[in-house]
Amino acid sequence: MDGIITGQTAPNKEKEIEAIRKVCQKGKLNLVKPTKVDVFVQSNDDSIFLFDIKTVKPNIGNFKEFKRTLLEWVATVLAENPNASVNTLIAIPYNPYEPKPYERWTMKGILDIDSELKVVNEFWDFLGGEGSYDELLNCFERVGIELRPEIDKYFSKFK
Repeated sequence: MDGIITGQTAPNKEKEIEAIRKVCQKGKLNLVKPTKVDVFVQSNDDSIFLFDIKTVKPNIGNFKEFKRTLLEWVATVLAENPNASVNTLIAIPYNPYEPKPYERWTMKGILDIDSELKVVNEFWDFLGGEGSYDELLNCFERVGIELRPEIDKYFSKFK
């Protein structure tokens, strides 16, 4: 963690997990209370995916804590089962810049972007299969069109 924060080590999730796996059953285990997981997914092959859902514009300083949380989750899972296939990720569920792509520059150097981050359609399509994000947008649009008069009436009292 110190090497990543100071920029001396590039983030590499695979190496980080293996380093934790090597020591997860050694020494005295401390009792910890990790941050709660927002979304837990276990695949048919028993791979574990733990997601921390974040707002769309977190500060760069927040990513240090996010990274620590992801690594603590890995350690917690591997302490119980050192052979587990565990994946810990940050999920950003929507893009306020649409149709422009979501900018990821604030995360570079802290997160292994390819292995620790799912943004917008990557997240929704991971959970529900290819096309899930587009279908979700279509659902919101249809509901918005159908309920437009009711929504407009509600918000008119705030003018």
